[in-house]
Amino acid sequence: MQFEYESQPGRVVFGVDAVTNILGEIKRENLNKVLIITTRGRIAQAERVAELLGERCVGIYDNSVQHVPVEIVKSALLQVKKTNVDGIVAIGGGSSIGLAKAIALKTALPIIAIPTTYAGSEMTSIWGMTEGGRKITGIDPLVKAKVVIYDPKLTVNLPINITVTSALNAMAHCVAGLYAKNANPVTSLLAENGIEAFQKSLPKLIEDSMSMDARSEALYGTWLAGTVLGSVHMSLHHKLCHVIGGTCGLSHAETHSVMLPYVLSYNADHIPDAIKVLSHVFESNENDVSGALFDFSLSLGVPMSLEEIGMKKEEIEVVVNQISELSFYNPRPIEKQQIREMLKSAYQGIRPTV
Repeated sequence: MQFEYESQPGRVVFGVDAVTNILGEIKRENLNKVLIITTRGRIAQAERVAELLGERCVGIYDNSVQHVPVEIVKSALLQVKKTNVDGIVAIGGGSSIGLAKAIALKTALPIIAIPTTYAGSEMTSIWGMTEGGRKITGIDPLVKAKVVIYDPKLTVNLPINITVTSALNAMAHCVAGLYAKNANPVTSLLAENGIEAFQKSLPKLIEDSMSMDARSEALYGTWLAGTVLGSVHMSLHHKLCHVIGGTCGLSHAETHSVMLPYVLSYNADHIPDAIKVLSHVFESNENDVSGALFDFSLSLGVPMSLEEIGMKKEEIEVVVNQISELSFYNPRPIEKQQIREMLKSAYQGIRPTV
């Protein structure tokens, strides 16, 4: 056995009501003036955090949107400069945390992240911004949160459809992590445990979306997924979802949840070890793991096709051309015609097969 594993520094605080000690975490990081980054839908939670921080909070910027448009980044940077802050508190999902990362990339300001969805971005050094209809991504240690506070209570009022697609987005990190080029025994174990956490918790949340135990288990899976995402290199699934989401303006989480079984099917013959793990978790035949994942998503009542989440048929060719222009590792070579056929199936929501 031979592998390399590098753990990036960062503090994680997990538990019910963990957010109530946000002031202690701010003091621990020696921050005196912080700006809260959030979305308009999370303004009530942001105001509560502002109250907990008292005079150390100098304001709330609530204009975050998904895919982090550069125009929003510029607007937020003006607010940062105006308030002369020494830190950023991001509360929300991938939109808020993504904007905080963009700010950190430009300013080197430290981030305290308080995720309220299951995206997992808070645990990574990956940033992304959209300009001119194209989403660009990169990796920089500057954008990794110094502290991440996971409080299951903050996810209880998350609508069930967003809960499920957000969690499937995180599950995709784990699935892709199983066959990453630089996967190792540590990340593979985390990935398997993360998939199991979602496989167990999501059906429970469909029955009772207010279940604190199920919310905690799903958020635990999110931490595992984010750790995997931040530790190994992603391949076709994530590149494709960034291209689709940024180009077509689709929901980030829904795009990931739709594409998960299709990309797995595309790669299946080239990732036998990952297929064995997934067949065990989903109790399926190894020849039908992608179908089992599709059936799992279907049972949760989420959108199952790209058309259903707003993609236009003519955009398939645009995505095919863009993904073909990129250079990245994938266990199976990127074959333009096969990618086109995969996207056509995903557009229609046809159950995938190996």
